[in-house]
Amino acid sequence: MTRTTLDQLVSLCKRRGFVYPSSDIYGGLASAWDYGPLGVQLKNNLRDRWWRTMTRGDLPIVGLDAAILMHPRVWEASGHTSAFNDPLVDCRNCKARFRADHIEDPTGPCPQCGASELTEARQFNMMMRTTLGPVEDGGTGVYLRPETAQGAYVNFKNVVQSGRVKVPFGIAQVGKAFRNEITTKSFIFRTCEFEQMEMQFFVHPDHDERWFEHWREARYRYYADLGMRPSRLRLRPHGPDEIAHYAKVAVDIEYDFPSGWQELEGIHNRTDFDLRRHAELSRKDLTYLDDGSSGGAQGERFMPYVIETAVGLTRTVLAVLADAYDEDEVDGETRAVLRFHPAIAPITVAVFPLVKKDGLAELAREVAADLRADHDTFYDQGGAIGRRYRRQDEIGTPYCVTIDHRTRDDGTVTVRLRDSTEQLRVHRDRLRGQLAELTAGYSRTERP
Repeated sequence: MTRTTLDQLVSLCKRRGFVYPSSDIYGGLASAWDYGPLGVQLKNNLRDRWWRTMTRGDLPIVGLDAAILMHPRVWEASGHTSAFNDPLVDCRNCKARFRADHIEDPTGPCPQCGASELTEARQFNMMMRTTLGPVEDGGTGVYLRPETAQGAYVNFKNVVQSGRVKVPFGIAQVGKAFRNEITTKSFIFRTCEFEQMEMQFFVHPDHDERWFEHWREARYRYYADLGMRPSRLRLRPHGPDEIAHYAKVAVDIEYDFPSGWQELEGIHNRTDFDLRRHAELSRKDLTYLDDGSSGGAQGERFMPYVIETAVGLTRTVLAVLADAYDEDEVDGETRAVLRFHPAIAPITVAVFPLVKKDGLAELAREVAADLRADHDTFYDQGGAIGRRYRRQDEIGTPYCVTIDHRTRDDGTVTVRLRDSTEQLRVHRDRLRGQLAELTAGYSRTERP
């Protein structure tokens, strides 16, 4: 297995239609990226898999889609207005900016130009401010939300009363968030506009530690089920000097990105901090009256604790791409391949006629039409068959189905497996079932 570099991923993503620089014809915009045909499909597959895992499991978890623009006091209650800051240093010589906690010595030489011209660290609030109203100087100052979580807390009572849910239960949400980041390098790892997938699980205060352990293990197992290599994943508890102001305990699931070990997902015990703060500032009762289902006493009124799982969807895309990328040798040539799990691959199966004549193209189109009901299917009849295989390997298509002259005689087709390049002969009538079996039993394999 080769070590993936960021340059390899950036090049492949633009060349094959995963991710483009935003406003590319104008030279792009720092920290802004557009997702192409394959990128948006991969992102949607990851989002849908997360959503199904959360909302269709054994635990009561419901969905929410809160507004991006919220009342300014929401961010006062959450602490974002006063505490959502990063330490910023500038280089007077090259004008570069850095987060002081991301460089080795914020009082030493500039990491970019080497000059001893760094300013003293100052606090930089990362929320993006805008104006709501027709006239800027007379409008209401609001913020683009820096996280989706607060929507769950301000809607806690609404969900309890209308959704007929009982503690313990969760609220899941996927949506855009915005942060005015100081540094926005490493491709799509850290950007000013991104998508979050967050779930807030409300529990009785006496059972918070048990539920924290549950979600820590469940979320780590989720990435293994995606086919990601265990050697590239680890759990890292937060130390006392880095834990957030709202958290009792926190742990990150980290992935070994091309730039090194970085956070992929955070699991936090937020206690009752958010509900309590919103209750104080809104003067609304956000306590919960227990009927005994939470594990507490019947008739007890309490402020629930929250166990949060928070992951960036766009960061997950980068982790999956980095984990899937590989180079090996096939027929004496170097092959670039993305070893996606079939359940998240942008294209599940590609269908090729061996040649365009002799009725094979028409037959191949029929097979492709049959498969589209169950699989994201791509049809290609141009070029040598080996070149078509390589194109699909590079975009991560797990199965290629080839229609040849034998198909006309006995109804069988060739199924080529991406990872091993092994070829199976399968009758057309069994093709959909065979692909389903291969996907259900998929285990990532590397070529020697």
